[in-house]
Parts: sequence; structure tokens; C-alpha cells
Amino acid sequence: MDDYTLNRMKFDYIKCHGSGNEFVMVDAVKYNLDGIDFADFARFICDRGGSVGADGVLLLVERDGMFGMRMFNPDGSEAEMCGNGIRCVARLAEEYTGVDKFDMFSGGNTYAITHAEDIYLGIPTYGVDLKVRLTSNDFGFAKGAERFVSQRIERLDDNLLWTAINVGNPHIVAEVSEIDYTHLTRLGERVLELREEFPKGINVSLVKVLDENRIFVATYERGAGITASCGTAMTSSATAMALNGRCDYEAVIDVENRGGAVRCVCHKEGGLHTQLIGNASYISYGEVVAADGKFTYTERGEFDDEIALYNDFLELKAE
Repeated sequence: MDDYTLNRMKFDYIKCHGSGNEFVMVDAVKYNLDGIDFADFARFICDRGGSVGADGVLLLVERDGMFGMRMFNPDGSEAEMCGNGIRCVARLAEEYTGVDKFDMFSGGNTYAITHAEDIYLGIPTYGVDLKVRLTSNDFGFAKGAERFVSQRIERLDDNLLWTAINVGNPHIVAEVSEIDYTHLTRLGERVLELREEFPKGINVSLVKVLDENRIFVATYERGAGITASCGTAMTSSATAMALNGRCDYEAVIDVENRGGAVRCVCHKEGGLHTQLIGNASYISYGEVVAADGKFTYTERGEFDDEIALYNDFLELKAE
């Protein structure tokens, strides 16, 4: 039987990560995968108890001569944008484009991509420029407001002051003196109950200011829960801190999380936009077989050198 019939398909994958945010990435330009239900595939392959394990599935796709990304959460839902993921997909796309600056699409928006200076010697590093919107249909708690900066969402939490940001997907950010992951989990779960305030859910981040233009971010991701890192959340958090005068515009903001670190630069000129700069590292690779609506996988090997380099980077950041 042909491997590429609708009944049986075989394709390669790369497990990769951006700042510790792990993904299974598939080149959907190389393979014709029209028969694959990627919501089901994401639920299967992201399972850390019985499969490869990841925070989402990334697809490299192409439309009208431009490369783009589709991203699926572990619960099968599709995300509009993923800041850590698009850097990984950009690395794969660069093999096709042969240039170090190009545009990519995701969720109906277009993003400027740059192969950036290494965040640590030898680690592939990419920057993505994200336009910032301060209004969104996802912000049911802020209907009619031109912006929602440092305000309470009383049904979510009585005390925290939230700033709402949309960088292709929606976020709320609050500064805290210490990160409490139990409280963060409660906030993320509470969002699901508040359909009027959050009609499509939202990503929730807590931020601790560590030093001048240096912050730590923890995020409960819509569709995924608490992950080691979320690129759009780090971008939104840096932007929120700039809006609140806690970090500087046009300065490099070091953004740390449990998965590592990225750099953000918030710009006002030409409309509010923030550049997210960080690694796009490969972890392992393998093969998937899809047959009769079921999936199996075989891991073929690991990218030992890239794993070692990122571990060196983590050790340096911990010093």
C-alpha cells in the first residue's frame, strides 16, 4: 500500500523548543497531509504519559508563496499565534527561503521574522515582531474601553491589577511580588467559568520585576495549562510592564521563565509593537505513521549538541 494514501500516511517530525516551550513540529510543505486530523494528532502526540510529549504541535505551511505556521494545543484546539513556536517554524522555513529576513503568517496576521544574533554562542536565535493591540473582542471585561491597563477584573480576582494585551492572541498580565503557581492555576481555571468576561478564554500571566528591565513571567496558557514558557505571554508581559512604567521602551528587556529566557524590545514608533528574540532549538526527531485514524511514532535520535548548548545557557543564566 502506498504510504501516502488517506488510509496510511508516514511523515517525519522534529521535537523542538523555544525557551523550554516544547513542540512537535511537522513540515506540512514537504508532505501532503490533507487527510490528517491535527486536533486528534495533537491530543495523541502531546501526551506526556504515553507519547512524545509536548506543549503543542507546529505545522510549517505555505500559502501564495509565503510560509506560515499553524499551532495546535494539547487539547486539540488551534491557537492564533505562538511566539515560541513561530521561532522554531521560522528556522525550518529559512531552509526553504535561504534568507535571514522574511515574513510569515499565523492566525490571519503577518509577522516579520529575523535570524537574530545568537542569544548564546551557537544557539539558533530568531526574532519575531508582534504588533500590539490594546482592544480585542476577547476582552469581554473591557467592552468599549480603548485600553485596559492596571485595572481590576473583580470576578477573577479582587486584588490584582490587570493589563490586557493582544499580540495575535489575547493575554492578561498582572504584577506580583512573588509567583504563586497554585494561585495561577486557580486563575487559569476560573477564566473558563467566566464566559462573559472571557468569551474565548485567555492566557493569564503573573510577572515579578527582578531588576531594571528584567522580569520573570509565569503563564497559564489557554488550552495547555501552566507551561515552562509562553512566547506571546513573555511579549505581552514585557509590553505590559512598559505600559505601566515598570520597564523602558526601546530597551532590551530580559524576560526569564522556568524554561530559560528571551529578550524583548518594546517600540512606540509606527504603532505599538514588541520584538521577541529567543532560541529555536531542536531536541529529537522521529517518524509518525497515521493509519485508520490512529497514530504511532518512532523516535530516531536526539540533537545532542543542541541539548548540551541550551543546558550550558541555562547554567549561565542561573549564576
